[in-house]
Amino acid sequence: QRALQYEQTLMYGRYTQDLGTFAKDEAARLRLQEGDTPRPRRPSELLEYTQGRCAPCRVCALQCQRFLISKVGEDWVFLILLGLVMALVSWAMDFAIATCLQAQKWMYGGLDTNVLLQYMAWVTYPTVLITFSAGFTQILAPQAVGSGIPEMKTILRGVVLKEYLTLKTFVAKVIGLTCALGSGMPLGKEGPFVHIASMCAALLSRFLSLFGGFYENEARNIEMLAAACAVGVGCCFAAPIGGVLFSIEVTSTFFAVRNYWRGFFAATFSAFIFRVLAVWNKDEETITALFKTRFRLDFPFDLQELPAFAVIGIASGFGGALFVYLNRKIVQFMRRQKTINRFLMKKRLLFPALVTLIISTLTFPPGFGQFMAGQLTQKDTLVTLFDNQTWAKQGISDEFEYLGILEAWHHPRSNVFVTLVVFILMKFWMSALATTIPVPCGAFMPVFVIGAAFGRLVGESMAAWFPDGIHTDSNIYRIVPGGYAVVGAAALSGAVTHTVSTAVIVFELTGQISHILPVMIAVILANAVAQSLQPSLYDSIIRIKKLPYLPELGWGHHEKYNVRVEDIMVRDIRYVTLNCKYRDLQQVLHSTKMKNLPLVESAESMILLGSIERTQVGALLSNQLSPQRRLLTLRQKALSEDGQRLSDSSIRFQISTETSSGSPVRPALRKPLKPALKRVTSSPADSPPAGSADHSGIALKSLFCANAATEPTEAQGTVYHKAKRVRISVVEEMILGDKMTPAEILEWEEQQLDQLVDFSSAKIDPAPFQLVEHTSLHKTHTIFSLLGLDHAFVTSIGRLVGMVSLKELRKAIEGSLTGKGVKVRPPLASFRDSTASTTEADTTALRQLWDRHQHHHMPREAGPGGDDDDDT
Repeated sequence: QRALQYEQTLMYGRYTQDLGTFAKDEAARLRLQEGDTPRPRRPSELLEYTQGRCAPCRVCALQCQRFLISKVGEDWVFLILLGLVMALVSWAMDFAIATCLQAQKWMYGGLDTNVLLQYMAWVTYPTVLITFSAGFTQILAPQAVGSGIPEMKTILRGVVLKEYLTLKTFVAKVIGLTCALGSGMPLGKEGPFVHIASMCAALLSRFLSLFGGFYENEARNIEMLAAACAVGVGCCFAAPIGGVLFSIEVTSTFFAVRNYWRGFFAATFSAFIFRVLAVWNKDEETITALFKTRFRLDFPFDLQELPAFAVIGIASGFGGALFVYLNRKIVQFMRRQKTINRFLMKKRLLFPALVTLIISTLTFPPGFGQFMAGQLTQKDTLVTLFDNQTWAKQGISDEFEYLGILEAWHHPRSNVFVTLVVFILMKFWMSALATTIPVPCGAFMPVFVIGAAFGRLVGESMAAWFPDGIHTDSNIYRIVPGGYAVVGAAALSGAVTHTVSTAVIVFELTGQISHILPVMIAVILANAVAQSLQPSLYDSIIRIKKLPYLPELGWGHHEKYNVRVEDIMVRDIRYVTLNCKYRDLQQVLHSTKMKNLPLVESAESMILLGSIERTQVGALLSNQLSPQRRLLTLRQKALSEDGQRLSDSSIRFQISTETSSGSPVRPALRKPLKPALKRVTSSPADSPPAGSADHSGIALKSLFCANAATEPTEAQGTVYHKAKRVRISVVEEMILGDKMTPAEILEWEEQQLDQLVDFSSAKIDPAPFQLVEHTSLHKTHTIFSLLGLDHAFVTSIGRLVGMVSLKELRKAIEGSLTGKGVKVRPPLASFRDSTASTTEADTTALRQLWDRHQHHHMPREAGPGGDDDDDT
């Protein structure tokens, strides 16, 4: 066998070498025969530009124009434009948000002589901004409310959400988010930025479609939306690597690797421009991380501190699950209380104003806010929590002084531990409540801040317990609480979003990777705990909004791997047969709301031939019962009844119109003219002999002229105008409709409904997606998620036996196999012997199907003799 393979390889090598030599020799021979090679001809589309003195310039300009248009279609050009626009939007929004927050501080500081005025300014300012954001968003585009990641997750799966990626929604999202974040409420911008970047990509594709049709490709737009999600996170945190990974984790079930470079390219360019704009505005001296930390690199942490980091991860897992649960319960409580829901629906702006009033009152600095650093913004809070110094010093007050913004954490009557605990508890429920406000907002940043505060609390506790550090050697390395804050921020945000990429985002935000091991340990443990208790925040919002999305097969679903399609499929489904009548189509449309109907061979065999869309079925039925078809039927009936009365005069009329010199040549009048001719009475005596051509004018006079004594030339001169009037009357009759009574129309429709359906004009999918009865639930879930299916037909030996849709699959995963048509069985009811390939019933049915098809002759081409022999 090896010798044979080697011989084949040698043969292949000799063949290619000989072929190349032959091609060179043949080309040389042709050149010798033709002599000089002719000059290349210009393209035919450039011939009109080759005339005149400026012909070379015109041709060059046209070629440059086409080159630029072709380059606009390149992916890298689109991604550069997307990154540039999003960087500008992010920088402008951050500038506007910082201005709003500075205005609040200015108002608060300017009224320091009167506490009541300070309180009024502190409360009124965010209430006005949140109310404006809610009202503006509700009026312009309600689709802009919320995070945006759940909807993008649904769109990337293939579901079309109306008015979600439009310019109107983009404007509402940008302005509403700027006002919401400028109010100082515990809201985030990461989720809305994913939505904004996706809208920017969609609008950019629509604009660039003016240069070519390649931007109208649906598959290409989906790929650009996947890259836009990465750009949204990248330009929000200046974290391109974490942005790409985070967008993949939260928006994609299955990710195409070909989109990987698009996401990194666009996110990197966007983050670069975003930080360059900060340097240009003199906010930064150079391109650095947003929250730059300066942890020591020689000994960042001791090995014995890893249990503390693990505790942070486990506690963050429980905290993340509790946050998702609390957020969902608040929304459900508002919806289930009919009185509150009805009142809030009428007063849409009252709920956001009331929530803002409560939160701003509790964070008022001279009031309760002094125990929770209420005067700090989210950015200032993160800067202080990531601070290098240790705040707790076991009673040595002179060793550390709270300077600048760190003074907000110091209270003369309480220590830093009380302040951190109060901050965590209050911010926890405030953030869960604030994210339910109907304004553009996200939850990532508030959760990130809470996690950082929890990590800082653990770090300060460790520093208080071990003031000289845990290391036992001669060198003293004290504990760095800022590192614990970084670990806590990554762990809690990862637990809420069910992602691991928050670790990378933290590294890019802080600019240090020294705590990579504790951060990864804490994030993985937090995900393990949170995923076993609650869905992610985005999946929870998908369930609340009832978006058409398929939940994941997470932990605790191992028993569902033994469930098969036959246990969850809908068996009683409506179908269309190949030999059905239009009445059957009408009944199917009235009895089901399925978007795709299965097309089977017959009700007895149930062999699946394909699927037909509901719109196509409706079009077939409407065409069969259309008024135009009814009028056409009436005219054909009238023509068949008056066929004997249509004499040769109509033929002579057509000949005379074509051969008359006094009128323009017109095509022969066809069907519209024949009903008008049936009113003309012509006896056999009026018709001339067959060979007499001179009496054609007399025939025309007998048809159209009242005076038979008129000259033949006059009759020929008026033929065109009279024929035109006849045609107009026929068109008017078709427009106005026939004079049938409603009873006659109903009788005609009943006759049409009893006719067989003609599927020749319908668009039929000959290969709809099919599953077999023994397909497992796990494989079905994988196929639906990978291909973005919303339904699949279930067949057995080619016969249609049921259908599975997202509804049944979702119920099976959630554990409630209930519903009309769904076969309810225990989870392990489908556990059968895997060695049995087919059952006895399936084998019997297969034999019957084979026997039935043996009697049918297969179509074959005719042989040379003309007749085929059937003796086989």
